[in-house]
Amino acid sequence: MIAKYVTDDFSVAEQITADDVDELAAAGFKSIICNRPDGEGYGQPPRYEIEVVAEDQAMEFRYIPVVSGQLTMEDIAAMSAALEEMPKPVLAYCRSGTRSIQLWGLASGISGMSPEAIVQAGAEAGYDLT
Repeated sequence: MIAKYVTDDFSVAEQITADDVDELAAAGFKSIICNRPDGEGYGQPPRYEIEVVAEDQAMEFRYIPVVSGQLTMEDIAAMSAALEEMPKPVLAYCRSGTRSIQLWGLASGISGMSPEAIVQAGAEAGYDLT
């Protein structure tokens, strides 16, 4: 598992496992957001396995599942609220990290970050948010 740092307070990753949570806690992450629906892919660990270990590490966990290519305003609002409320730094994950960074970008735009800064932060993390 490789966390891709987007800002000081937010990173994204591809699918993580329960075994990755201890490493995330040791790296200083305080919260985890799962943007991948359970059962989306073969071999995908269920979120509850990750959530249990996160809670054992005193990390906050949120489940904001998004079907690939079907972002909704409700998803963006939920991500925005999570990013405001959760202890930082936050790691969000999905299958590839793309949904998570797209949600972050849209939520960041709502909170006032400029589109140029969002696109640049995405590019530096390896994602095209144009």
